[in-house]
Amino acid sequence: MLSHSEVDALLIIPGLLGILWSAKEWAAVSKVKLVGPDGMASKDAGGDTARILEEMAKIAATISTGAIDFLFTEYVYMGIYIVVFGAILCFFTGVPTTCAFVVGAITSILCGYIGMRIAVYTNVRTTHECWSTMAKGYAVAIQGGSVMGLSLVALGLLALVGIIKTFTMFFAFETPEAMYEAIAGYGLGGSSIALFGRVGGGIYTKAADVGADLSGKNEYGLEEDDYRNPACIADNVGDNVGDIAGMGADLFGSFAEATCAALVLAAGSELRKDYASQMYPVLVSSTGIVVGIVTLVLCNMLFKIKELEEDKKGKSVENGLKGILVVSTFLMSPVVIWLSQSCLPATFTMGDQDVKWWHCAVAINLGLWSGLLIGFVTEYYTSGSYEPVKEIANSQIQSAATGIIYGLALGYLSCIIPVLCLGITVLVAHTLCGMFGVALGALGMLGTMTMALTIDAYGPISDNAGGIAEMSGLPEQVRAKTDCLDAAGNTTAAIGKGFAIGSAALVSLALFAAFCQRAEVDTVDVLNPWVFTGLLFGAMIPYAFAAMTMKSVGKAANEMYEECMTQFPKIMAPVGSPMHAEPDYKKCIRISTEASLKEMIAPGLLVILSPLVAGIGFGKNACAGLLSGALVSSVQLAISMSNTGGAWDNSKKYISAGLLQDKKTGKTHAKGSDAHKNSVTGDTVGDPLKDTSGPALNIVMKLTAILSLVFGSAINTYSNKNGGPIWLEA
Repeated sequence: MLSHSEVDALLIIPGLLGILWSAKEWAAVSKVKLVGPDGMASKDAGGDTARILEEMAKIAATISTGAIDFLFTEYVYMGIYIVVFGAILCFFTGVPTTCAFVVGAITSILCGYIGMRIAVYTNVRTTHECWSTMAKGYAVAIQGGSVMGLSLVALGLLALVGIIKTFTMFFAFETPEAMYEAIAGYGLGGSSIALFGRVGGGIYTKAADVGADLSGKNEYGLEEDDYRNPACIADNVGDNVGDIAGMGADLFGSFAEATCAALVLAAGSELRKDYASQMYPVLVSSTGIVVGIVTLVLCNMLFKIKELEEDKKGKSVENGLKGILVVSTFLMSPVVIWLSQSCLPATFTMGDQDVKWWHCAVAINLGLWSGLLIGFVTEYYTSGSYEPVKEIANSQIQSAATGIIYGLALGYLSCIIPVLCLGITVLVAHTLCGMFGVALGALGMLGTMTMALTIDAYGPISDNAGGIAEMSGLPEQVRAKTDCLDAAGNTTAAIGKGFAIGSAALVSLALFAAFCQRAEVDTVDVLNPWVFTGLLFGAMIPYAFAAMTMKSVGKAANEMYEECMTQFPKIMAPVGSPMHAEPDYKKCIRISTEASLKEMIAPGLLVILSPLVAGIGFGKNACAGLLSGALVSSVQLAISMSNTGGAWDNSKKYISAGLLQDKKTGKTHAKGSDAHKNSVTGDTVGDPLKDTSGPALNIVMKLTAILSLVFGSAINTYSNKNGGPIWLEA
């Protein structure tokens, strides 16, 4: 087994390596100067290079300023929440848990800020490099994405190791189990920030997107990202706010919570006797950083630049991005086996079970490969390359209504295989290692998180690059290149969402097991009236949450639409006439900012207060039922909403590209046709499903479970001996 010093080296060195590699990639992006392509700028831009470069810089600065302003305003709200909730946490759980909570929240905020900064810095440089070749644009977008992927996991890892070391040295705990239960506050801090980041960011981006589509596309027939649409900058800002800061905080929360759950379960077994065995869950994530770096190096060597330049449909870009996930999964598999053999005893006891070291390796690899399979199933149901999306496009020839019916059906069908994957992973992992195996399965699914975040951040970067190309007046061939990059990013974004939902389900189940251990819940009997009541309310929470967030998007989009329609008559007036005015982007950015911050409060309170009211008010049985219902209900709803919205989006893109032919008449339905207009309706309806409510349900699952775990002792105290409410006699 690994020695104490070897374990410390494996914990700290990969984290430092991840930060150094991120700095190296940031430096590489910084070397791209906005000077135009050598020898081509004058010809391609009609001799107006200086004006285009100036416009690119101005648009990029507006996007950056809008994104950073939103983040800082949101962080003020989060700061108030950290102080108020930290005081409540301190009263119920003590100082150590509160300290871990504050560190987790601040780390999540820092990760979101770093991801945002590099994304808004990289987008214009991706546009600039696509002015020369698509290969250069792709390389810069991946470099920018890898900064977020590697730095987020590295910072999260180092912060967690720092807490463990600090608690070991400066706090006196009765048992190792008590210490790791206090450290679970770290996961609560990360997930709390993720809730506000996901909900606030999702409302922001979809308010701008839907408002821009309804006013610019539907009313005035403008193209995507037309500079005359006053909401287009807010839309580009929203891509970063929702998909960079939001997704980053979401997966950081998953990493923190899965690790904390595994540490709590390990501390309750004989694994706590050896340092390497106790730190085994953390080592899974630390070695994942090294695997991510090796993956980036290998994929850069294997990727065919010539192929990329000759590929007009972007398939090689899509294959390159998916290759990053596949290569990292292959590389991580043997690392997990080596790590398990090096850190764990040949046989050990976990509860009443005898577990062998290779059982743990199987559990992690099950999660690892299930995550990849869920990602590819999600791609099948949401990519325009496959039959499900083509079916939706064909149904939109008749009407928008039939397209919506087909899209809803697709979302429900797409739940089947991911749920089977999760069920098999849970069943086998639990059979081999008990609930510790489920926690390891969640860590396995997150083992390639560095690369999942890299390709997820790539999406908004390339999307913004296309918007900047359109608004700054670059040649059509530049926009064609950015569109290829963006189309591939849409596919991998869908994969990332499937990956995030699957890992959230496993994380939540692991946290639920840790809660049962801490609150002394032996069985969850659905025949118990308190359990069944909690189960019903828990199953209802995702629907209430989704309703709140969808209505918030609709309300904010209406405000955006009205503002755009007020501005358009002046914007569309002839240039030079007294009526003409330039678009007021800042007013639209302000509408999205104010609406998102105001509307995120009610859904946030629903998720945060529900497990506390159920547990402290009605006992630990009611809380256990609520967690079970919220988990099972959220998984189905999150998958179906995300995939339905993604399929509607890509059916619109499929028709826009002129790929839809009527099977009966042979007529091609392209942009501007009735089928295309019907697909725009479906896409607009799907926007809040795939980018606001669906992804945010991940955090509903995780946050309710981590809150219950952290307040587990208090919930147990406020329960009678049968698990009912304390105010009711047992």
